[in-house]
Amino acid sequence: MALMDLKIDFAFKALFGSPGSEPILIAFLNAALKRSESGKITSIDLINPELGPKYMDDKKSILDIHARTEDGTRINIEIQLANRHDMEKRTLYYWSCIFSDQMQKGMSYSELAQTITINILNFRYVRATEAYHTTFHLYEDTDQFLLTDTLEIHFMEIPKLMTNWRKRTVSLHEDRLVRWLLLLEAADNDDIRSELETIAKEDPVMKNAFEKWEDISRDPQALAEYHSRRMAILDEAAAIREAELREQKALIEGKREVVKQLLLKGFDIKTICEVSGLSREEIEELSNQLH
Repeated sequence: MALMDLKIDFAFKALFGSPGSEPILIAFLNAALKRSESGKITSIDLINPELGPKYMDDKKSILDIHARTEDGTRINIEIQLANRHDMEKRTLYYWSCIFSDQMQKGMSYSELAQTITINILNFRYVRATEAYHTTFHLYEDTDQFLLTDTLEIHFMEIPKLMTNWRKRTVSLHEDRLVRWLLLLEAADNDDIRSELETIAKEDPVMKNAFEKWEDISRDPQALAEYHSRRMAILDEAAAIREAELREQKALIEGKREVVKQLLLKGFDIKTICEVSGLSREEIEELSNQLH
């Protein structure tokens, strides 16, 4: 049967962040956070994902998944289909809202619990590495010791993971995080889906995930909401891409105008190639346009 694309936040929340999904969410988090056996999450509460405005003019923020573990740790999971080029500040803003939201009258600062943000991205983001999963904390610059574990931020990049999966450098059978992340690709990839269905025969939580996924994918009301949200997200992604293309075109045109000015001032083509990054053929074409 046709299954909802789990990279659409509506479907993702329905599978991982709705009442009854707690065992699925716990399995994903234990795989993602790589806790020791004694530190594994055993129970979790789903919290209202709406962060209300602190001031009248503030805008409300709706989190994809907001949860609290048995030791009080707050966890936010966000899934992003398109790069809005604001991930760093967006992530820190959400983290700070969740962290400060814990504070109640009469509490001491020492009672504020660890707050973790997990960003699942359908685009390449961390340029410094080809690792699909990166984790950030607060460390001292020189000696690299940890100030506090209160802040923990994860980025999980699906395109990088897919590259590793195609090269067979990661395994769904050996790595549970790979298993849960590639579930997000299973609606459109028969090979991944088939392999996960085989795993589900021995993994009761994965089996539960498939059954719940199939249930929501055949529910008429859920499907209507899903398609509405999917169209809105795809329209937003198209608008972002169009803006990027316009910016790229403007940069190229700007560079070509600079090259024309250099040609008019008598600079040789070799020098202009080195300075502009344009090919000799492109510069010669611009030169011909000037004569």
